[in-house]
Amino acid sequence: MIVNDSILNKVIEQAIAAGADFAEVYLEDTQTRQFSYLNSRPDKAVSGHTLGAGIRVLSGTEQIYTYTNDLSEEGLLRAAAQAGAALKVRSKGKFAAPLKLESLSGPTPVRVSAADKQWSNLKLMDEAARSVSSLITQVNAALNENRKHVQVFNSEGVNREERRNYLNAFAFAYAEDQGNKESGYERTAFLGSGDDWDKVNFREIAETAAAQSLRILKAEWAPAGEMPVLIDSAFGGVIFHEACGHGLETTSVARDASVFAGKLNEKVAHESVTAIDDGTLVNENGSLEMDDEGETTQRTVLIEKGILKSYIVDRLGARKTGFKITGSGRRQDYRFAPTSRMRNTFIAPGNSTFEEMLKDIDYGLYAKNLGGGSVVPGTGSYNFAVNEAFLVRNGKIEKQVKGASLIGTGIETLGRIVKVGQELKLAPGTCGSVSGMIPVTVGQPPLLVSKLTVGGKV
Repeated sequence: MIVNDSILNKVIEQAIAAGADFAEVYLEDTQTRQFSYLNSRPDKAVSGHTLGAGIRVLSGTEQIYTYTNDLSEEGLLRAAAQAGAALKVRSKGKFAAPLKLESLSGPTPVRVSAADKQWSNLKLMDEAARSVSSLITQVNAALNENRKHVQVFNSEGVNREERRNYLNAFAFAYAEDQGNKESGYERTAFLGSGDDWDKVNFREIAETAAAQSLRILKAEWAPAGEMPVLIDSAFGGVIFHEACGHGLETTSVARDASVFAGKLNEKVAHESVTAIDDGTLVNENGSLEMDDEGETTQRTVLIEKGILKSYIVDRLGARKTGFKITGSGRRQDYRFAPTSRMRNTFIAPGNSTFEEMLKDIDYGLYAKNLGGGSVVPGTGSYNFAVNEAFLVRNGKIEKQVKGASLIGTGIETLGRIVKVGQELKLAPGTCGSVSGMIPVTVGQPPLLVSKLTVGGKV
């Protein structure tokens, strides 16, 4: 445990006495290490340690949140008093008898890797990327470890803790030829321990980034216009995550600020589309045994054969909407109140082969690798860069193009998905919202969208 139960009892009792009908203490002890390699030499090594608590009180749908780095009894009671005093509506809450602390170990034990080993891994990535071609002029590689211990104690008897160890490795490679410069990027991120670095193929990460930059360097400019688009697996799922997933969170649904609000049990997508948010997948970047409200994580079917079946619901969202909690309350750290957030979000496999979908395109785009973009949460309107794209003509991949972007709205795109592939692949990511930046996973099989606006060179 991070703080003794007897102290936490007093904190909850004080918050309830102040007029809350629910009170919660979220405790966090996090240690981080970051190693980076630039220009064929060590760049920096940074370590950090944060320790803090967030105290939340609810009265109906009113929420007050405060946080502190003072985890003494006096410091926690002071924070609870401040939160309680800020309530505008007073309730008569109850304090359930606290349970014995339940410790969740996480998917794997937490062990710390040796620093000299990390420098060797980074050197390997730098050398591997440069060995691909003499046109590789710069490599930036990094390894990050985030070891997080969290504990949730609330007025309904929850007393649980979990240890989460996040590992993240990535490489940027830059290729340059005759004044033209392009970049490639590859990443892996997952829950594990220091020992699990041995499972990572650092050479492959670096070579993939380098090869991507070289392919883009030689590509022609993408055409613009409306056309069918075959979006590949893995990080292709970022479109669903950003343009649709955020609209399914009660953060926006409760405010009626989502195109999906009020559409439960209605058709919102093509019948080939089943979308899932699953926090139980082993060692994935968005997996948890409990969420940041102490709720057991679960597998949530959001859309089933085109029909909207569930939203992504946290505790406050459940109070505002009446929907059942889905174990999706998440936050970056103790400085943020939890809210409804995605975990591992993906479109389930379908029945079509990649070749079948490709043959359906007379003239269109194959979006092999997506990059960053922008989304308007209220409408689901998006604009995503395509890192690697290929022109398709008469059912065959003709040539690689660059500078393409995909433009549309989430709910419109869902309706235009006409075929879903058989092979599901997942990819790690980082998601930002009102409760901060959190690790997630996105994914999908390859899927064919009958018509999308492609931004390119006219």
